[in-house]
Amino acid sequence: MIRFIAFVGRRLALALPTVLILSVLIFLLQRMLPGDPALALAGGENVDAQMLGELRHKYGLDLPVYVQYLHWIGGALHGYLGVSMRDDIGVTQLLVGKLAITLQLALASMTLALLIGIPLGIVAATHRGRLADLLATAVALTGISIPHFWLGILLVLAFCVHLNWFPASGYVPFSENPVRCVMGFVLPSIVLGTGIAGVLMRHMRSAMLDALRADYVRTARAKGLTELRVVLRHALRNALMPVVTLGAIEFGQLLAGAVLTEQVFSIPGFGKLMVDSVLNRDYQVVQGLVLVSSVMFVLASLAADMLYFLINPRLRS
Repeated sequence: MIRFIAFVGRRLALALPTVLILSVLIFLLQRMLPGDPALALAGGENVDAQMLGELRHKYGLDLPVYVQYLHWIGGALHGYLGVSMRDDIGVTQLLVGKLAITLQLALASMTLALLIGIPLGIVAATHRGRLADLLATAVALTGISIPHFWLGILLVLAFCVHLNWFPASGYVPFSENPVRCVMGFVLPSIVLGTGIAGVLMRHMRSAMLDALRADYVRTARAKGLTELRVVLRHALRNALMPVVTLGAIEFGQLLAGAVLTEQVFSIPGFGKLMVDSVLNRDYQVVQGLVLVSSVMFVLASLAADMLYFLINPRLRS
């Protein structure tokens, strides 16, 4: 337990400077975007100069850039990410509601991807060159190749318009209607999960093939162990290492917001909020979104490192 805590502490010590550097880049790149947020908020070119000055002063846009950054990062450390210029509500309050929706979608999609990708990868590796391998590879390539927005539109037409099995768009909180909430996430999860499942299957197959050729697997077979036990008990643990890394990256991307999928299904999560904020030049919301997404990506990588520690006994020593 002490070694695990020390391991996590070292990873956190590396993660904190990464988040700090990301915050600087996010803030500076945001300031380099063309356009004046105060002018966009005022609603046009022919705006009184005094009104523009008041808007810039209200949102701190008249301060030096380094002062603006210090105010922003200082507030972020206390959970305050500014105020939306468009809606005039706290960015933190706005993001919390969207994060809950995106987190539900990400968990559902990742669960589906793991349930499809890992078993298919194992089957493909243990039946290399045979029909099962070819079918699994075909399924994986299909999931990788089909664009998310196109698959989403097809699923809406088939299962929402013609069959009327699922709601075509929108989001209903689980507390209001659990069944409608789950039904609303089925199609978006399929769209996102199948693509990730294809990527996971390809890596799982490759890693499993390497593991099955290892000396310790030959030794296990020589001892008379069943093939199922050799695969699941000995080969799978080592084959999971690269898949854990890939899974963490994919999950971080899901948490950052599945822009096209959320747009197609009108799910009010991170992706849709990002698109709307960029179009409205709501820079405070964009900054908060990118910062929170970056932090979640770092946390997903940290979770992968923790899984490494639990899966690989060599790290414990």
